[in-house]
Amino acid sequence: MARLTALAGGVVAALVLLTLPATRPAAAHEHPSGITDLVTPAVVRVEAVSHVEITLLDHIGELKHVERSYDVPIGSGTGTVVSPDGTVVTLKRLVESEQDMAIYAANRVFAEHHKVKIPLDDQRHELSDDVLDRHLKQCYPPKTSTATCITKVTTKVTIFPNVSPASTEGYQAKVAKTGDKPDSPAVLVPLTPAAGTVGMPTAPLSDKVPDQAGAPTNIAGFLGRPGPKAPHTVEIAHLGKGGVAGEAGRPFTDPDKKVDEPVKLGGLADRGLAGAPVIGDKNGHVIGMLVGGGKTARMIGVREITSVLAKAGVNARRGTIDAAFEAALSRYHSQYYTEAAPGFQRVLELYPGNVVAAALLKTSLDKRGGPEDKGTQKPLPTPAGSTPLWPFLVAAGVLFIAAGTGAYFLWRRRTHEELTAPPRPMEASQPFDDGINQTVMVRRSQTFHAIPQQQQVMTAQEQSVKYCTSCGMRLGPAHRFCGYCGHPSET
Repeated sequence: MARLTALAGGVVAALVLLTLPATRPAAAHEHPSGITDLVTPAVVRVEAVSHVEITLLDHIGELKHVERSYDVPIGSGTGTVVSPDGTVVTLKRLVESEQDMAIYAANRVFAEHHKVKIPLDDQRHELSDDVLDRHLKQCYPPKTSTATCITKVTTKVTIFPNVSPASTEGYQAKVAKTGDKPDSPAVLVPLTPAAGTVGMPTAPLSDKVPDQAGAPTNIAGFLGRPGPKAPHTVEIAHLGKGGVAGEAGRPFTDPDKKVDEPVKLGGLADRGLAGAPVIGDKNGHVIGMLVGGGKTARMIGVREITSVLAKAGVNARRGTIDAAFEAALSRYHSQYYTEAAPGFQRVLELYPGNVVAAALLKTSLDKRGGPEDKGTQKPLPTPAGSTPLWPFLVAAGVLFIAAGTGAYFLWRRRTHEELTAPPRPMEASQPFDDGINQTVMVRRSQTFHAIPQQQQVMTAQEQSVKYCTSCGMRLGPAHRFCGYCGHPSET
């Protein structure tokens, strides 16, 4: 019965598998290769200036206090938000000037107040007028008891997020930690953390850089302050072989030799993509930052970024916005536009200015219910000439029922035969024996150790055969009662 049932089940399973369609639409898929949407919501514009306040103590003639303040640009480029509170990673040279702003301010205030020609730079100069020259030298740092200038220099860093409507003021940040070189990473911490409980969108950081030469990447950043006329820019690039001794970072090279990528990316770095995240093509995570300029560009790896973050005591992490956005993005790239639309709406509720989510929501709504929307596609009709599935299912069901019915009747028949069969008579050649005609022979060795040994010493053939006088049952030679009816054997 068990074998027959298993056979029938196997036949049914085989028929069902053979008749199923070859392909089915998948419910969900991984993110496709090469996307940048995971990172672009977290790309920001970084602008830094040195704010110098200087007071010139002019006592050449009538004592005067000449107060001036100057904002000297340090750099501008691209950064990436790595924590919901608004913490950003970018390049050191964008937020820390190599110029001595105190010397620059001294040259400028002297040129403006005393009407002399002094180059507006951070170099120490001499004047032909001995009195003015002595006062100028006393204005230069370091400050002394006879100094003629009092100077205060601060750095002002402003972050402009990728939001709509565009932020005209951004938010202020301070430099928490930088690397040793101008093209090293820098960590910027907001002076006032992002408002709200969910904060800002963040970018996921990869754990390694692709080893193979020619690995495709994407670079995303801003060529100006974010706005309708300056949306984020995305460029395709390819990693070259490992770094060269004496040069920081990984080079870029086009494996097809169609584009001079170092020149192209170097020009974009000068225009605002310096510090832009380099996005891996495999999973859309950040694998490094763009450095360089002019006719060359390179990439510093993600390990340098995480190292500076650790020294700054910053934990790169993702937030609630990112979880909601990534879930909606997965549905969008799988062409389930009907299901993606509510997800993007949720992201905009959490972070109303998300430019990328707003654009993807518009596309999802435009394609919702259309021919490209897999979420509303009907099952494909059965091709002409193909065998329908239902005859096989009916045949399998009939076969299974028949097998079960046959097994049931077989079981009923065997049960009926066992109940109606007469009792078997006991064979005469097999006397009832409870073992009392056995005896044990014990022999003792010369050392008197007992060795048990069993031996049959009396058999039914050597004794006279006896029968019960009440029922006729055959008795053993030592039986005192009949084992069948219990009647005494000696009466």
